[in-house]
Amino acid sequence: MRKNSNKAAKVNEDVFRTLSLILHDEVKDPRVDPMKVSITSVEVTADLKLAKCYISVFGDEADKQNALKGLKNSQGFIRHELARRLNLRNTPELNFILDNSIEYGARMTKLIDELNISHEDDPDENNED
Repeated sequence: MRKNSNKAAKVNEDVFRTLSLILHDEVKDPRVDPMKVSITSVEVTADLKLAKCYISVFGDEADKQNALKGLKNSQGFIRHELARRLNLRNTPELNFILDNSIEYGARMTKLIDELNISHEDDPDENNED
């Protein structure tokens, strides 16, 4: 399956949507709080053997590590539910990867805003008209 094919995109979207529902409704591990843990993207290999599941966790580093441990502990149940809900030739093995892109983006936005505010307040700015 080519990376940019329609079938690959559809499989990735189906797995993404189904995993999000399973995490929100079915996983009972207290370390996986549905209000703090969310799936940001999923990449399924062409042979449907492996799925890289990128997750975002709201909280500190301890919360992130606990959520990863909880997801790895619940991996068998999640995979079973995924197989039950999706009609795929193979049910992919799930590999959960921490995605810090949202946190990084928020930090960059904050830094840019601070820079803009300090730039507006700078009285030594050259105003040559």
